[in-house]
Amino acid sequence: MRAGRGGSTRGGSARPSGPYGEAMPYKPIESYGVIGDMHSVALVGMDGSIDWCCLPHFDSPSVFAAILDDERGGRFALSAANGTSRNKQMYMPDTNVLLTRFLDVDGVGEVCDLMPIHRDTYGAYRRGMHQIVRVARAVRGAVRFRLACRPAIDFARRPHRLILDDPRGAVFDSDGVDLALISPVPLSSDGAGGVTADFVLQPGESATFSLRQVEDWTASADLLATPIDGEDALRRTVAFWRSWLARSRYKGRWREMVDRSALVLKLLTFEPTGAIVAAATSSLPEEIGGIRNWDYRYVWVRDAAFTLYGFLRLGYTEEAARFMEWLSARVSEEDGPTGPLQLMYGIDGRHELPEVALTHLDGYRGSRPVRVGNGATTQLQLDIYGELIDSVYLFDKYGSPISYEFWRELRRMATWVCQSWEQADESIWEVRGGKQQFVYSKLQCWVALDRTLRLSDKRSLPLDRQRVACARDDIYEAIMARGWDAQRRTFVQAFGGAALDASNLLMPLMRFISPTDPRMLGTLDRTLEELASDTLVHRYELGKGAGDGLTGKEGTFSICTFWLVEALARAGRLDDARFIFEKMLTYANHLGLYSEQIGPSGELLGNFPQAFTHLGLVSAAFYLDRALGQGG
Repeated sequence: MRAGRGGSTRGGSARPSGPYGEAMPYKPIESYGVIGDMHSVALVGMDGSIDWCCLPHFDSPSVFAAILDDERGGRFALSAANGTSRNKQMYMPDTNVLLTRFLDVDGVGEVCDLMPIHRDTYGAYRRGMHQIVRVARAVRGAVRFRLACRPAIDFARRPHRLILDDPRGAVFDSDGVDLALISPVPLSSDGAGGVTADFVLQPGESATFSLRQVEDWTASADLLATPIDGEDALRRTVAFWRSWLARSRYKGRWREMVDRSALVLKLLTFEPTGAIVAAATSSLPEEIGGIRNWDYRYVWVRDAAFTLYGFLRLGYTEEAARFMEWLSARVSEEDGPTGPLQLMYGIDGRHELPEVALTHLDGYRGSRPVRVGNGATTQLQLDIYGELIDSVYLFDKYGSPISYEFWRELRRMATWVCQSWEQADESIWEVRGGKQQFVYSKLQCWVALDRTLRLSDKRSLPLDRQRVACARDDIYEAIMARGWDAQRRTFVQAFGGAALDASNLLMPLMRFISPTDPRMLGTLDRTLEELASDTLVHRYELGKGAGDGLTGKEGTFSICTFWLVEALARAGRLDDARFIFEKMLTYANHLGLYSEQIGPSGELLGNFPQAFTHLGLVSAAFYLDRALGQGG
């Protein structure tokens, strides 16, 4: 971390401190809420500062990135200016509309943040326009607010010119990514490319600000045109989210947490194509100060396939169908270096995602390098075929029957898996220490062939059944012979290896093995003893096996805890499963959001919010609730 970082405060809140009381120029990851419009998202801190947003899309360059560089990254802060308030956040019920409250003895103020939904036909929300709407209100007493908006376009690599000669607001003029801030109060230049404003609202008064960007920008366009009605935008956006959530068929225990996870998953869906991104951010670290910092703003076939499964469980067949459309376009493409599929794509389906280190950025709390793009794109990860074909099988069963053309592509993939399953690969955790014979990859190759056979049987679809069935059975026997450690009585990470891997908890969930098979029960026991810390679970054993090719440590992997819950529940250990599940719920942040990992003091680590974690919560809650109901 660079020297010279001061101890100033922002947004009426004291500078946050770390888990050991140390001064911190960055807010904890768990202190953020998230808003979005199914094109992109913005992270809003409890101090009222938007510290992350990429426009126009999830995987576009950032316009605010203070979460990755407190000085250079850019932010959009709007908060009560009294300096002594206690801050709280909540979502308006059943929505992704965020309310940040500033409570002080002299007055109570609040800021309501939202991003209007593009498919709304109301004029100012037309498709192609992206807006962050912020409504400041004085709830009790006269409240002084302070606004500070300083974009840092293209990860602070692209300069912009501030145009402040229009009483309607300010324009931040850059090459191809122009922003406008519509303001009901006068704005002043901060001397560094941003604007500020101080204003007082009397009880019951409000002021609406709109930061907007248009995808198809032309020099003749007027970004300050069409003033926005904040209350109307709020009403329409609340109505959209509540109408969407009302379609969920989940009525069981922990409904509030399941609903919040569903809203997160919908928020991470790219509306134009149905693609589902893995997370909203890039380079939030798995270890503070470490190098495990990755860009997750893309479509992982694995993560998206599991998310589709979550949507189907909740009854959202429309979302599943949209993703199937996106997926069908990918499976019909010509084979690449890693076979019929690559493990991740851009949200528009593009293949090239070159990994670049942004050396000019400090990184979250000094965690370098800051990366955009992802070098794992070129890895061979055989497991994606199982996850994908399983999701297609479920969609065919609970959504809509697949077409013959789609079946032909699946059959082609199954043939490729028959030929390729014996290869070493990098597998689910995307290791950078060389390919191995990962058990999880073999498991999912078995799933790919098993679900292909099931689809063929169910729909009487043509298939070389003998070839596929023989390969499926060969994989099964190989896992049982080479992926099983008879001495420790556990499945291991790789053939002939010693390291444990939490991904093996998926074996009974994938119907590969009975959840009460002695081999699975032994794996459960070893996982609890060697990978679990209380209720939190590490994804694998660092320092054992061939290693992942990276230095440093990482937190516990949150989805692994949800896998453990479901595996325990399927094994009949309902008391253990429920206790671990409910304890895991306490690790969510104040809004019910999770990142990828949890650190040693319970802090959130990794990119945020993480689709993988939230879909794990949905799946575990669904099965555990049903099992508890059947148990009386």
